[in-house]
Amino acid sequence: MNNYDKGLMWFRRDLRAEDNAALYHALKSCRQVWCVFVFDTDILDDLLERGLRADRRVEFIRESLVELDGQLRALGREHGRQGVGLIVLHGPARQAVPSLAQKLGVQVVFANHDDEPAALARDAQVLGELAHAGILLHSHKDHVIFERREVLTQAGHAFGVFTPYKNAWLKALTPFHLKAYPVATYAGVLADVPAAQARPIPALRELGFEATNLARLALPTGARGAHQLFEDFVERIERYGEARDFPAVKGPSYLSAHLRFGTISIRHIASVAYQMHLQGISGASTWLSELVWRDFYHQVLANFPHVTDKAFRQEYDAIKFEHGKHAKTLFAAWCEGRTGYPLVDAAMAQIHQTGYMHNRLRMVVASFLVKDLGIHWQWGERYFADHLIDFDLAANNGGWQWASSSGCDAQPWFRIFNPVTQSEKFDPQGKFIRRYLPQLAGLPDAAIHAPWKANDIELAAAGVVLGETYPHPIVDHAVARERTLQRYAVVKNPGRL
Repeated sequence: MNNYDKGLMWFRRDLRAEDNAALYHALKSCRQVWCVFVFDTDILDDLLERGLRADRRVEFIRESLVELDGQLRALGREHGRQGVGLIVLHGPARQAVPSLAQKLGVQVVFANHDDEPAALARDAQVLGELAHAGILLHSHKDHVIFERREVLTQAGHAFGVFTPYKNAWLKALTPFHLKAYPVATYAGVLADVPAAQARPIPALRELGFEATNLARLALPTGARGAHQLFEDFVERIERYGEARDFPAVKGPSYLSAHLRFGTISIRHIASVAYQMHLQGISGASTWLSELVWRDFYHQVLANFPHVTDKAFRQEYDAIKFEHGKHAKTLFAAWCEGRTGYPLVDAAMAQIHQTGYMHNRLRMVVASFLVKDLGIHWQWGERYFADHLIDFDLAANNGGWQWASSSGCDAQPWFRIFNPVTQSEKFDPQGKFIRRYLPQLAGLPDAAIHAPWKANDIELAAAGVVLGETYPHPIVDHAVARERTLQRYAVVKNPGRL
């Protein structure tokens, strides 16, 4: 039943037409529906001010919007409408959406939930502006399987530990939660784009940004790209549990950016993973757990919003990290891949060259920054936020707090990754290191993990001059480990401040 004459679908982090909760509800509830995406200058201007003019995320979004526009046009043509498409605006979303809604004369705006603090503040402003104009705002769950307070402890509290959350998540799961929304069935109400809004999707330069190397990376954009990656991953998902930890191996799904921007439905991929899990395919079970981790971190953000500014376990805020000029020097070496620890430096080269970092390496470099260099986890969190294509506040915050031992279900504070043994275990032949640090490529496998331990003959044969072609280690791991144990003693003995 169509309850409204006209409606507006506002796309945000859900850049697909298929199996989209808000789009489905808009189409089913209205006699006419327009679709809009806003390049939000409240977000983009901040990127530009920080010098991120060549930002792969903006390019990924822009290319994915081209495909989304095509999807909407195809849905319209299937129902005899030739003028259907995506309205794309450039400006503050908090103003642009209410303004467009009034120009179109809609009674309601539909969108999918976004629980990041800045998004909640934006949505509150939009809600107020729309209400002032007599227009409703309806929002729906789409980005996760379970959100907010849908999965709680028996005492009715949000979970702070993963394993019981996962058990409750699996117990609560039903076929309904994985069922796709049949968008195409109701697409006949998609309305033609008015002439005043019928403009092509702006080029990057019109938004103030520059092209990146995204087109040359092995990361296809849009819904087609997402499905291409997923189909490839399903073929090798059985080996995921073993392969995922080795950065030189094709082990991960590489879907993180697509999940971040919603170019693929979480219900679709979780349904496939769950069915394979029920069939006893161990790799699928492991990957399903990773999807549950994603939900877990999102419910942590929704229920414990203080994590964006402080430690989840707030006693960890008492730790005294390095500061001043010395800290900035150490941090710069970490950012620029000049630590002298090859696996760490190769991982930082990967993020700079591709906007992606292997998950095992995210843990290694985070542990190194916090527990070898003694730098506050928030410094690394912000750096990842600027450089990862798949940056997602909930997962990024959860990962950094895990590495620093201050978060939910985090590694114990006294567990400190050894970057050399991590390298020897997960990149034993140095393939990953050689790819991103070609200056070390000539070293033998046994020496590439710790070049400072190589003998003069090995270094000379490889053309490696420590301190010139590759840096000496900026810290001694054994010494740094002892310093970290002392630094974290305030958590073990809260009276020692």
